[in-house]
Amino acid sequence: MELRQLSYFVTVAEELHFGRAAEKLHIVQSAVSQQIRRLERELGAELFDRSPRHVRLTAAGERLLPEARAVLAAADRAHAAVLPPAGLRLGTSTGLGAHLDRVLAAFGRRRPEVPVELFWLPAAQRLARVADGRLDGAFVRAAEPVSGVRVLPLWRDPLVAVLPAGHALATRAEIPLDELAGLPLSITPRAANPALVDLVVGACRAAGFEPLPGPVSGSLHDTLATIGARPLWTVVYASHARVLHAPRVAFVPFQEPGLALPTGLAVRAAAPPSCLDDLLAACGDHEN
Repeated sequence: MELRQLSYFVTVAEELHFGRAAEKLHIVQSAVSQQIRRLERELGAELFDRSPRHVRLTAAGERLLPEARAVLAAADRAHAAVLPPAGLRLGTSTGLGAHLDRVLAAFGRRRPEVPVELFWLPAAQRLARVADGRLDGAFVRAAEPVSGVRVLPLWRDPLVAVLPAGHALATRAEIPLDELAGLPLSITPRAANPALVDLVVGACRAAGFEPLPGPVSGSLHDTLATIGARPLWTVVYASHARVLHAPRVAFVPFQEPGLALPTGLAVRAAAPPSCLDDLLAACGDHEN
């Protein structure tokens, strides 16, 4: 007796039609009939009453059906027991900094058997991969709505100013935004991060000035190196600033409390990851 034969038997018993069973199994009808006949010979009993119009289980077939289902379920459990645990595929972005380390450590304490695989991607690609199931979740900031995806709020990420370490404002405990009016702002192009750029430029205008355009570098590290050598300023997330090593610049909090962006966890609305509750609990462990 083979598992394949039991699988064919259960399918025919559920469909009560050899043709439909073959379609469901994606094989030809003759193969199904052949395996059922072989199973009947091995058991020494007819399992189906066959007629041109109807297929019915015999008494022997009725008795076999729950046992066959139990055997197939046990085989599935045995197979699952030796498979590696399903991993958690998370989309990340630059700037999560200390948040990401804390979340991963907290999740590891809760679900040590679940490996986590990280994927750095632009925001639009992160959301697209969550929507089509290629990612189980993704950290996003001020995300645009995407069909089939819901964003669960996590925390707000305050921004800090980045200045040359030797600048007079670099020693301040906090900086009023308007005191940066005379320095050029080096910030990513709006197309790359509209929420961030709109927040910073809008805050400057609310403080009474239009930010002077500064040079745009290819990466944050290039921008920090440039600021270390020239009187410019930019912004980074406070959580990221805590893990950056850049001795030629200073990270100074803003006096304005509104300079922060919300971070959320994007998941598929219809099929969130099975470990979502543990992941959200891990996200709540960090220091905001």
